[in-house]
Amino acid sequence: MTATVPPLTLCLWYNGDAEEAARFYAATFPDSSLDAIHRAPGDFPGGAAGTVLTVQFTVLGAPCIGLNGGPQFPHTEAFSFQVATDTQEETDRYWDAIVGNGGAESACGWCKDKWGVNWQITPRVLTTGMADRDPDVRARVFAAMMTMRKIDHAAIEAAMRGEG
Repeated sequence: MTATVPPLTLCLWYNGDAEEAARFYAATFPDSSLDAIHRAPGDFPGGAAGTVLTVQFTVLGAPCIGLNGGPQFPHTEAFSFQVATDTQEETDRYWDAIVGNGGAESACGWCKDKWGVNWQITPRVLTTGMADRDPDVRARVFAAMMTMRKIDHAAIEAAMRGEG
């Protein structure tokens, strides 16, 4: 049987917990799933035959592979998933799931999950404000965003209107 391989797959390096991460993503985000678990057919540096080597999963429709490669290459902010949200409730749900499951808050809509993967929970209202034709609107939205950890939709909307 031949596996179908998409033309582009994101490969994320984990320290032995790719399956746990994939299960969390599948439970947290729509259009996400744990698709396959592949065990090592033989012993390898850092692992034994039968241990989970890779995990295929989907996050918000994007195909991914989690590689249990060990501690040598931790995640950094140089790579992040950017998740567009439409409502404060949606922003809160994703943010709270990531941060509340052993993750950490950062600034300007960024957070990190417990496996070190970085996420940008980015309301579309923020993207709209940052792309506004009026440079004063962009400046106000940017200034408001710079004071936030999790993005506050109402505060961004107020900044767009020149309030606050």
